[in-house]
Amino acid sequence: METLKTRYIDLPTMAKYLKSVGSEKIIERLIPYLEDDYRRWNDFHKIPRTAHHTDIGVLELMPIGDSETYSFKYVNGHPENPKRNFLTVMAIGLLAEVSTGFPLLLSELTLTTAIRTAANSVMAAKYLAKPNPKKMALIGNGCQSEFQALGFHHVLGIEEIYCYDVDPAATDKLMDNLKDVKNLKLIKCNSVKEACKGVDIITTITADKKNAIIITPDMVEPGMHINGVGGDCPGKTELDSEVLHMGNVYVEFEPQSRIEGEIQHMDENFKVTEIWNIIKTGKPIDRKPDEITIFDSVGFALEDYSMLRLMYDIAKDENIGEPQSLVPILENPKDLYSMLR
Repeated sequence: METLKTRYIDLPTMAKYLKSVGSEKIIERLIPYLEDDYRRWNDFHKIPRTAHHTDIGVLELMPIGDSETYSFKYVNGHPENPKRNFLTVMAIGLLAEVSTGFPLLLSELTLTTAIRTAANSVMAAKYLAKPNPKKMALIGNGCQSEFQALGFHHVLGIEEIYCYDVDPAATDKLMDNLKDVKNLKLIKCNSVKEACKGVDIITTITADKKNAIIITPDMVEPGMHINGVGGDCPGKTELDSEVLHMGNVYVEFEPQSRIEGEIQHMDENFKVTEIWNIIKTGKPIDRKPDEITIFDSVGFALEDYSMLRLMYDIAKDENIGEPQSLVPILENPKDLYSMLR
């Protein structure tokens, strides 16, 4: 019976689906799921992700659940992996029902992590950035850059993206992949400072596992919104600490952000606002024209929960993925050995 099997979405299935409907459409479709779940913030049991750190990378489990459903994601982060012909970030995830513990969905989450990260960035900018932004700097042009660009263009109406990466080939890759996107202009820049000049939003999405200073105070102009995505583990940052003093800082889950985010080096009394407090109002912040906002995003389990919830709905409604017998369903649920007789 379908109801007694786990829906399984593998990587080829996910890639085929995203290609057929468009990544930007799924980014847009995910945002209401994110908003709904952030508005239910207090319904969830939340903990910082469990991390196994090494000198060359990190392996993490990201669990979360409410009274009805539970999810977790396994994800790694290995900046040197491309030299070994592996992706920097690889992930899988599971959605289960709380009442029985039965696994409802097992899915690839490498592609979908890029989708949910872009959707989360766009959602935050919707509430924090100036109205009608048109120009964005995109610092770091690796695996997630296309998704960020598509999300900001399709949902928020960004028209010009100024691109920079320490590896010029990465920028060339980004520009080639998105060359046919209508009404989107991509500009290759020679420095971070050049890319950031005169933009409305700065998105940083770099991968180095170290304390880096990519954005300095002289690059930040009045009215900018900074979408800091790449700083996501202890000892890995992208913003000069002085930048954090230039505006209001918003985070996902403060206990995790204090460990992994840009604010990891700030005093424990440094003020931040968890983004759910803004989303629950249903409207953008009352922003002064010259106000600077900073979204210190590390990626939180709730976002993967929302993504898995969306994919489970899609799997049921559009018949995506295959039902698999991953756990036993027995005539006598106390007789596991019967499977071997």
